[in-house]
Amino acid sequence: MRLTTERLILRPWEDRDRAPMAAIHGDPHVRRFFPRLLTPEETNTDIDLAISRARANGFHFQAAELKETGELVGLIGIGVLPDVMREAIPSRPQVEIGWVTAERFWGRGLAPEGAHAWLDYAWSIGLPEVVAFTARVNLPSQRVMQKIGMEHDPSDDFTHPKLSDGHPLRPHVVYRKRNPALQGQVPG
Repeated sequence: MRLTTERLILRPWEDRDRAPMAAIHGDPHVRRFFPRLLTPEETNTDIDLAISRARANGFHFQAAELKETGELVGLIGIGVLPDVMREAIPSRPQVEIGWVTAERFWGRGLAPEGAHAWLDYAWSIGLPEVVAFTARVNLPSQRVMQKIGMEHDPSDDFTHPKLSDGHPLRPHVVYRKRNPALQGQVPG
């Protein structure tokens, strides 16, 4: 799966992405709304899992590369929700959209640009809706969700099942966008 936008190439992972993505996952500022930093080994495991899930489902979170320079911006994509997360969200959604980008690329509109391309892809394959979720305190990510036309659905807000009671990142908000071609129909 390869998508392009005005400034991005959204493509499958390659070995050359491993070190730059590990640097992104190891950046405390980038990861401030995640429970912890990831090690290079954990990043490699995540990339391998993304490759495997893309093979199984036809899509998953992929590398986002800046067209002009070939630099890895981070990851952007859609993915089938793991059971533990689907079960935590009251409406039991199927597919999520997400992004993690290097700080030096923030403020340039790259995450929304890549996310729009992924939403277009989601609609092209007939997905009825896509959700996004993040810690309630992660306002920057919520702004991206709003920029791509997602709407907060308070009835689906949840507590993250992998975080302990009292953890400041445990309360999560859910945003969703429905396929415009299916407006008025209930997602199945």
